[in-house]
Amino acid sequence: QVQLVESEGGLVQAGGSLRLSCAASGRTFSSYAMAWFRQTPGKEREIVAAIRRTGSSAYYTDSRRFTISRDNAKNTAYLQMNSLKPEDTAVYYCAAAMVQTATKLHEYDYWGQGTQVTVSS
Repeated sequence: QVQLVESEGGLVQAGGSLRLSCAASGRTFSSYAMAWFRQTPGKEREIVAAIRRTGSSAYYTDSRRFTISRDNAKNTAYLQMNSLKPEDTAVYYCAAAMVQTATKLHEYDYWGQGTQVTVSS
């Protein structure tokens, strides 16, 4: 089992940047594919980005603005968000799956508590 704790999100102006981190504890971090999802009220949770166990490749729904990375030595995953837009406002969750790679919600077994990101116009 792994426990995930996201860093605090925050309020940022449109066009700004924010980096989220996800600290993992428990079993070996490098055994897990990691991902970031987000959710707004009334909508389904959607994937933002995912990264393989080794960090060798990543999946994005918007690669032009977001970058996922991981540091297996620090048991931490990151989401760098640039050129933020008001529509990026959401609760962001990190998630872990004990597979090589995963891009679907149902594949992820472990979740952080979520962190609010608000982008003002």
